[in-house]
Amino acid sequence: MVAPYLNGIRAFEAAARLGSLSAAAAELHVTPAAVSRLVKLLEERIGLALFTRHANRLSLTPAGLFYRDGLAPHLAGIARVTEEIAARSAPRAITVGVGATFAMRWLIPRLGRFQALHPGLEVRLATSTAAVPHRPDWTCGIRLGDGRLPGLEALHLFDTALLPVCAPQLAARLRRPADLARVALLRVAHAPGDWPLWLAAAGARRVTAAGPVFDVHGQAQQAALDGLGVALGFPLYIAEDLAAGRLVAPFDLTVPRGDGWWLFSAPGRAADPGFRAFRDWLLREAA
Repeated sequence: MVAPYLNGIRAFEAAARLGSLSAAAAELHVTPAAVSRLVKLLEERIGLALFTRHANRLSLTPAGLFYRDGLAPHLAGIARVTEEIAARSAPRAITVGVGATFAMRWLIPRLGRFQALHPGLEVRLATSTAAVPHRPDWTCGIRLGDGRLPGLEALHLFDTALLPVCAPQLAARLRRPADLARVALLRVAHAPGDWPLWLAAAGARRVTAAGPVFDVHGQAQQAALDGLGVALGFPLYIAEDLAAGRLVAPFDLTVPRGDGWWLFSAPGRAADPGFRAFRDWLLREAA
């Protein structure tokens, strides 16, 4: 049995496929003389000529044709196995589009648990806003709303509600909802209906929300921590600050907003094992 001569086989396959020693040399990053020598050594080991050499080209002998055709499926198999093992070692990643406050207040504190379960899967966070709710290059997105984004599939995570919160010093001045007329009510630009909704539920319809306006809920919450006024917090955003006493809820009235957080993805994304792992973990955490 003739032992495989791997360098010679590589040189022969390239020269047979490209029809030129020079082209094979360029592909293999060696000199044409090196290719010629490797093929010659292979021919000597086999005991048959594989090429008929002409002035400016090569042609395969009948033995060369047989050898080329016999090698092709084996070389393709080697390439496939090499690609598969390389894919296993390469880091896998998913990109999640998510709002800044949700990421900081809820998702990031929990990501360590996901990474412990899936150490080979990297989670990359991208910024989602009202203007950019989803991008086609994202694996999935998490968004507050009614669960409708055209062309995307949605899974409900949890509903949300509104609860007024403020610094302890300010809370001492608030005995009933009507007292909110005497303090700054911190507002969020993209949620103008939040304060009217809560005030109506509290029976304080004569109170008009007036105070600084912020881009996102996280900024309003930070302003409340700093004593600038009263913010409407989402329970999942404010739980830790309430537990630590940094924020106080002066009124025990939580009002449902009528919407919630949803996981969005393109149709067919469930075929991606990385997405499935993240989706299933997220649903468990949300529950």
